Amino acid sequence: MTRPIVVIPACTKMIDSHAFDAVGRKYSAAVAEVADCQPLIVPVGSGMTDIGAILEVADAVLLSGSVSNVAPEYYGEEVLIKPDALDPLRDAVTLPLVRAVIEHKTPLFAICRGFQELNVALGGSLYQAVHEVDGHTDHRARTDVPLEESYCPTHPVTLRGKLRDWIGSDQIMVNSLHWQGIARLARGLKAEAFAADGLVEAVRGVDDGTFCLGVQWHPEWEARVNPVSTSLFRRFGSAARGITP
Repeated sequence: MTRPIVVIPACTKMIDSHAFDAVGRKYSAAVAEVADCQPLIVPVGSGMTDIGAILEVADAVLLSGSVSNVAPEYYGEEVLIKPDALDPLRDAVTLPLVRAVIEHKTPLFAICRGFQELNVALGGSLYQAVHEVDGHTDHRARTDVPLEESYCPTHPVTLRGKLRDWIGSDQIMVNSLHWQGIARLARGLKAEAFAADGLVEAVRGVDDGTFCLGVQWHPEWEARVNPVSTSLFRRFGSAARGITP
């Protein structure tokens, strides 16, 4: 039996002045090894992405994290706190893709930048630098420790709604490696996880019959050995197989 196809839009990666379409292997590995689906990386760029064609082949879509940020022009801001951290080609693909996926009721799992894309695509806004917002703590990754340590759980999030039911706990520990976060929640999304400073850490779509989950943390990191990550990716894989979440 063939495995369901999970489409993962790429990021733009410059190597020796050449543009590459890239996806972190930890995302495709979690899709293949935990969700038990076939990852399919889709390139970005003018004329290379046909959203209708993507929806024809995609049993589900995963929006990965990235070192880049969603351009603030898409949520009504002009100030660029990190002007060197943009990927306009990815924005041009993922934002309309999110809206098409929601309309088509294709299962969607959005992680970190993908979580932020989901919110922006549906009309929400972002904090460009959470650590500079009064009342919020610093959610950025530590740079003074090895990579493996920077991905270790660092703070609790409180769960509610269906996400709490899925995980079977009121609170979990998550990692934290992000500059940006949700400022205004988009209509059509339900906040179902919160950091201690009130920052939204997870959202779901309003249609309980369709898997639509966004998380600010990185469940793809060592997803095979983290029970929460394993549970979420397996549920995502089941949704890609047509099983109601």
